Amino acid sequence: MDERAENFANATFADEPRLIIEPGRAARVSALVEPVLAELGYRLVRIRISGLAGCTVQVMAERPDGTMTIEDCETASRALSPVLDAADPIEGAYRLEISSPGIDRPLVRRSDFDRYAGHVAHVEMQAPVAGRRRFRGELNGTEGDCVRLRCSDAAAPEGADVLLRIDDMMEARLVLTDALVSEALRRSKHAERKAKDAEERELRRRDKHANAALEQVRRMAQPDGE
Repeated sequence: MDERAENFANATFADEPRLIIEPGRAARVSALVEPVLAELGYRLVRIRISGLAGCTVQVMAERPDGTMTIEDCETASRALSPVLDAADPIEGAYRLEISSPGIDRPLVRRSDFDRYAGHVAHVEMQAPVAGRRRFRGELNGTEGDCVRLRCSDAAAPEGADVLLRIDDMMEARLVLTDALVSEALRRSKHAERKAKDAEERELRRRDKHANAALEQVRRMAQPDGE
């Protein structure tokens, strides 16, 4: 991918809206968090506020490849802490936690459902569809504003397809399977190779600049006439 194509892909990544969003306090936090993450090259996946063992504000974020390293989490935490402290969207003390989406990740954007087509997901709707709110089955991509799901649970005939509107979903997430774990490992290895290649290119660039500067110094040090 050339630089212009990569810039376009990153812009599309940052601009795609979440279709499954949080209500209440979490919505206030997400409004503050999303633009900060976008400036850093990340995007928000989910906000979750938990009252267990004190108040915890969990910010789940991702890079364009769907990963989020420990270093990425630390970078995001340093940028978000002063913003949240100044705006104070949570009453009282809380602990900020930045995390990756994980393997059995939430699905919140249309591209999530397309990216993980062929994998199993659990979906909970805000209101009943065909008499039920919970569905489990294989993702078969998107059609307009809907996701096609091939049901595999006991509440539906084997292999029955259902169309579910994404913005009517309360929650959607991947189900941990052997196939999903294998794909996650493959994506991780690809991301590692990509990062290593980028590091090597940067080292070569620095060596080139250093050699050019050294050559210039040598020329300046030569006596006139040589």
